[in-house]
Amino acid sequence: MTSPGPAAGPRQPWAGPGTGTVDAGLRDAVARFLEANPDGLLPIVHAGHPVLRAVATPYTGQLGDLLPDLLTAMHATMVDAPGVGLAAPQVGIGLAVAVVRDPGPSDPDDPHERVAVPHRTLVNPSYAPASDATRSFYEGCLSVPGWHAVRTRHHAVRLTGQDESGESLDEVLTGWPARIVQHETDHLRGEIYLDRAEPRSLSDDENMARFWAQEADPSSAAKILGFSIP
Repeated sequence: MTSPGPAAGPRQPWAGPGTGTVDAGLRDAVARFLEANPDGLLPIVHAGHPVLRAVATPYTGQLGDLLPDLLTAMHATMVDAPGVGLAAPQVGIGLAVAVVRDPGPSDPDDPHERVAVPHRTLVNPSYAPASDATRSFYEGCLSVPGWHAVRTRHHAVRLTGQDESGESLDEVLTGWPARIVQHETDHLRGEIYLDRAEPRSLSDDENMARFWAQEADPSSAAKILGFSIP
């Protein structure tokens, strides 16, 4: 599947926080990894891999001019999976970098407050709740294929960090975009969504499609499967 991901763009030095010094060993390792996957699609690591449980190293320019190539491959991998977000640890690289993209819902009245999110890169992202409100929805993960569970998250968050060029990010996101940011940022903290999901809500793909996919509000699932929603 051909990805509509961004072009590599100009090869500019990292302008964000940190030293900006290239880590030659890491850069060479990532270059070999990209060369080993010439179709631009990277293998996604699954739960149980140690890289998913380690806190990602802040990005300070370690990859130099190779960063755009990695981001292009991550975008392509995310779209092909398909998914709406992908963190570098999910392709085995322990750097605090993630990509997100959501084409948006076909239903304009989507109850998840889902809207189209353009391709974008999050570097060293962090979030904090922007209100006391929470929302509970079924969620899935490319590193936990075949399963879904209800996860309660902040309805609105303040996102801070940098973009791919090192420019600062500071914005408030609500609804589904806020959920995507929380999910991917958690990956960079060594967490997966199941860590704080409702265990009794766990459903495989078949049962998700059969029983719960048509209900954005998991209240019925909570009553039938026996779990509580905050």
